[in-house]
Formats: sequence, structure tokens, C-alpha cells
Amino acid sequence: MSEVTARPVILVTGLSGAGLSTALKVLEDIGYEAVDNLRLGLIPDLVDFPEANKPLAVAVDSRNAHFSADKFIEVLDTLRAREDIVAKLLFLECSDEALLHRFTATRRRHPLALDRPVLDGIEAERELMGRLHEAADHVIDTSVLTVHDLRRLIAGHYRLNKEAGLSVFVTSFSYREGVPREADMVFDVRFLDNPFWDPKLRPLDGRNPAVAAYIQKDKDYQSFMDHLVGLLRPLLPRYQLEGKSYLTIAVGCTGGRHRSVFIAEQLATILAGSGYIVGIGHRDLTSKT
Repeated sequence: MSEVTARPVILVTGLSGAGLSTALKVLEDIGYEAVDNLRLGLIPDLVDFPEANKPLAVAVDSRNAHFSADKFIEVLDTLRAREDIVAKLLFLECSDEALLHRFTATRRRHPLALDRPVLDGIEAERELMGRLHEAADHVIDTSVLTVHDLRRLIAGHYRLNKEAGLSVFVTSFSYREGVPREADMVFDVRFLDNPFWDPKLRPLDGRNPAVAAYIQKDKDYQSFMDHLVGLLRPLLPRYQLEGKSYLTIAVGCTGGRHRSVFIAEQLATILAGSGYIVGIGHRDLTSKT
């Protein structure tokens, strides 16, 4: 008798303007049956619907009639207790500043501030959603994410083909712009000699052979790379055993242009050679090719 795989059920919630519609669309694109803003009390019935045999994603937010965090937790706990499904809660977070900008730019009204300032609605919703934020299996902060970044994260964490193994996304970044909030592991390479101080190398980036050669001449470069790879090789299989399907590794330097870009490229190549599915990005590299 073949083993029956429990059906994934993802409840999606979070702050208005944080990207719930985008998240639900991505889940639909990768194979989930997507339902937007269903009443909480109807979710168990939807899960048990005779023709509902696909993985399911349901978005529920404060627009929902009679929305209650307590009721949401009750439904979530009921689903988590079942053995025929694997229920998870995805929460989309965002800073007040980013939300205010988004509502102002689109001239949308906040659902909890129809007759009040937008910030009042954001504050009220953040308080309303507090328990759900704490109960979430996964929180994604979209404050500085592009739509492309959010799509990549959702697809990576919730892809249905788990047999493909652990996917790793390696990104460089500038510490001046802040550490990527979605990063699972962060490595600081500001100790390496900086090509920025060479006028000929300054306009180039870490993908250029001349910049690469400059960094590789640093007396501590090879030792650092050996230790970094030596750290990751036993860790990544353990993450996979714990059920993690997607991991983001961030490598930072001062400007996010030379050292972090080179190390990220090197690390991505090494991990891909070890059999992992690897993506590469450079968050703060201004001249992209």
C-alpha cells in the first residue's frame, strides 16, 4: 500500500498592503487552489469539500466579516491537529513607513481607517493581528522587498516538489542599506581588502575578474572561504532534514558592490557544485547586467 501524503493547507494573513494578494497569486501559480478572503468558519468545510484534493491556500485578513484573531487561532489549531493535512500559517509583515507610502501612492483607503488617518488604521490592525504574528509558521517582512523578491520567497518556501531538495538563494548586500530581513544566515565580509580604494577597480563590481583577483590576494581570503564552506556543508543537510526547503544566505560588505558580490558568486558556485539548487542575487548592486 502506497503512503498517503498529507495535503498542504496554507493560511495566508498579515497587514493590509503587505502583499497578501501577491502571495496568494504566487501560491496559485505553483499549484495551490487559492481562495481569497473566505470567512473563517467556512475554512474547515472547504478543506473537507469532496472535490478539494489539491493543495489549498486561503487568504484571510481584516476585511473579513466578523474577523477575530481568536477565531482564526481556533481554526488554525483545529487544522494543525489533523493528520491528513499539513496546515501552516504565513504572515506578511511590513513597516509602518512602507505601508504608509504604499497607501499614499495608490490612494487606497486602509480597511480599518476609512474615516481616520492611515497610520491609525495601521496601528489598529497591527494590534489586531498580534496573536497571528506570534502563531505564524513563517513571517515575511515585505518592507524593502520587490514584487519579484516576494514571489521568489513564496515559491521557494512553499513549492510542492519537495523531492528536488533544498534550494538556496545567495544574495549580496550593502550594510549601509540594512541587512536583508528575509536572510536565514548572514556573513560579514567587510574585513577583506576593499577594491573600492583602487580608482581603477572602483567603477567595477565583484563579478569582474580584476576585482576577483584583488580580493583573492587578501591573506585571509582562502582561509575564510574554507571555513565558510566547511560550516555550511554539514549545516545544510540538517536544515533539509528539519523540513526546510528554502534557505537565504546573505553576504554583506560596506557598499554591496565588490567584496560581497564576489563572495556571493563564489559561494553560489560552490554550493551548486555540491548538488543544491542555487539562485544568486545582488540586492544593492546599482549597475546590473
